Amino acid sequence: MNKSTLKEPLFHVVKRDEMKKQQEWLVRGIAIVFALILCAVITTVFTGDNPLAVYKSIFLGAFGSSRKTWITLQNISILLIISLALTPAFRMKFWNIGGEGQVMIGGLASAVCMICFKNVFPNAVVIVLMIITSMAAGALWGFIPAFFKAKWNTNETLSTLMMNYIAIQLVAFFIIVWEVPKGSGKIGIINQDTNIGWLPEIGNKYWLTIIVAIVITVFIYIYQKYTKHGYEISVVGESKNTARYVGIKVEKVIIRTMLLSGALCGIAGMLLVGGVNHTITTTIADGQGFTAVMVSWLAKFNPITMVATSFLIVFMDRGASEISTAFGLNQSFADILTGVLLFCIIGCEFFIRYKLSFRKKGKEEK
Repeated sequence: MNKSTLKEPLFHVVKRDEMKKQQEWLVRGIAIVFALILCAVITTVFTGDNPLAVYKSIFLGAFGSSRKTWITLQNISILLIISLALTPAFRMKFWNIGGEGQVMIGGLASAVCMICFKNVFPNAVVIVLMIITSMAAGALWGFIPAFFKAKWNTNETLSTLMMNYIAIQLVAFFIIVWEVPKGSGKIGIINQDTNIGWLPEIGNKYWLTIIVAIVITVFIYIYQKYTKHGYEISVVGESKNTARYVGIKVEKVIIRTMLLSGALCGIAGMLLVGGVNHTITTTIADGQGFTAVMVSWLAKFNPITMVATSFLIVFMDRGASEISTAFGLNQSFADILTGVLLFCIIGCEFFIRYKLSFRKKGKEEK
């Protein structure tokens, strides 16, 4: 019998022992610094300007003025709320990719209240109806895929994704119904003369969104860590069979968790329509429902860490837009820079979980 000698590959990927938290954040910090340097190099190649001017533009894009600072904080708050909304489902390993649609349908519910009840109820009643209907609409958009998952074990990734497109078409339909003027294809500012349905200002028009984000962050942290529901979510996420063995009703947990996720997304939609834009469009969520998926994952489903992750993504996004404006480049260039940053951050997770093991010289496997 012939024996053959096979050489080992030059290297292979092996799972790394669990890193300490300090080491994990050191790796992430190095990835962020590398991404910023790479972005500066790319911008310098295209513009010929000093990299320090690039960094300055990034900072000025997010915090260059009082108004820019408040807008940045508001954008962070909206992204954080959506990320927190998706997190309980992700901990349960229910892949809810429908945040975009749940936000949009919540915003549509608020717009319906603002337009249909402006001459029926006083402003306070309209706002209460907006809160209730937005949460109910978002919860419904979460309930539908959850019900089919619990009942027939359908693929939740596809069903939640498809619900996004249904929400987009519903919003597009009502925009045509309400368009002002006719044929314009847009609604414009809703109740601009009366401000019916406009959320109240606390200090200024930005503070309400920030306060809501803080409250939801604390709520989700406590909900996941100290409540029975949070415990059940984590057990279902680890193993559905184990959860059933200890008496947890998995189907009930799935539906209940998605109702919560959808309702919180609905609140984000209400804030966008009633407090930020005062109108409804098919792009009102602006892709944040998908960005929130990444925020939640990068933060390892930790609500406190999500604050930093949301800050980083919004900061870079607004900074990249400022670079495009300052150096005469289009928005696509800003998206490239944001993509470079996200690629480096996501890529560093590989080195946190795995390592490359190189073949020792002369070693062979028979």
